[in-house]
Amino acid sequence: MSSALPEARLLEMVFPDHTNHLGTLFGGQALAWMDKAAFIVASRYARRTVVTARSEEVNFRVPVRKGQLVELVARIVGTGRSSMQVEVEMTAEDPLSGDRRVCTTGRFVMIALDSNGSPTAVPALPAAG
Repeated sequence: MSSALPEARLLEMVFPDHTNHLGTLFGGQALAWMDKAAFIVASRYARRTVVTARSEEVNFRVPVRKGQLVELVARIVGTGRSSMQVEVEMTAEDPLSGDRRVCTTGRFVMIALDSNGSPTAVPALPAAG
């Protein structure tokens, strides 16, 4: 992921109420945090109300344990007329050792809305250069 793309970063702590019966981050919680990061970057980029149209290609690579930190980085990687394609990468970090591992990745499609709730145009991504 190129750092020149619009991005948002979030940090979250995995507390016991975020975990499943195995003591690892519940997948639904991971998706909610990823969607939140996608929402923030898309809202800031479009300067419009945005909604999630789709989540796709979510890959849970390694489990995240209770007590770990997670850093979410959301980047806009493409735009359509009213849509923004957002890639989100979640990295788990052990706060004591500093060991970091990418644990979950996914793509989200966000749609910008006008004041009437209808899809509205978003700026095109600047050309890579």
